[in-house]
Amino acid sequence: MRTILSNEYLNLLARIIIGFIFISFGMEKIFEPAKFANEIGNYKLLPEVILNFVALILPWIEVISGLLLIAGVRIKANSTIIASMLIIFIFGVASAMARGLSIKCGCSSSNAQVVGFPKILENLGLLILCVNLFFFPNNKFSLDFLSKSSK
Repeated sequence: MRTILSNEYLNLLARIIIGFIFISFGMEKIFEPAKFANEIGNYKLLPEVILNFVALILPWIEVISGLLLIAGVRIKANSTIIASMLIIFIFGVASAMARGLSIKCGCSSSNAQVVGFPKILENLGLLILCVNLFFFPNNKFSLDFLSKSSK
């Protein structure tokens, strides 16, 4: 089992999938911060005074972490950052569901999904991939590997 979990090709595939999702969704939010702030506000979890700040900062964290994860720079650190965001997203969606809110998840304007179990399952799947990357950060196809092999 350990051999499968630490497989360098599966590790690379997981980095590409997670990174691509966070880069693409983050870029959409960067270009439409007001819309994203409104979608965050629909959850009714954050005070209004920080909605704009979160809407401006969070997408950049998503994009940068996604890029660094794909490149294989600090795999453990970036998978931890993304896993932390996923845990917050899962909590937000579960909270909205529990309160009976019928709102868009806020993940993407081009692929707007309503909060629900499919979104939670999607985020749990990505979270599992992040946890695997944390415990088995195979650096073979990464910039970290290149910098270590050149020393």
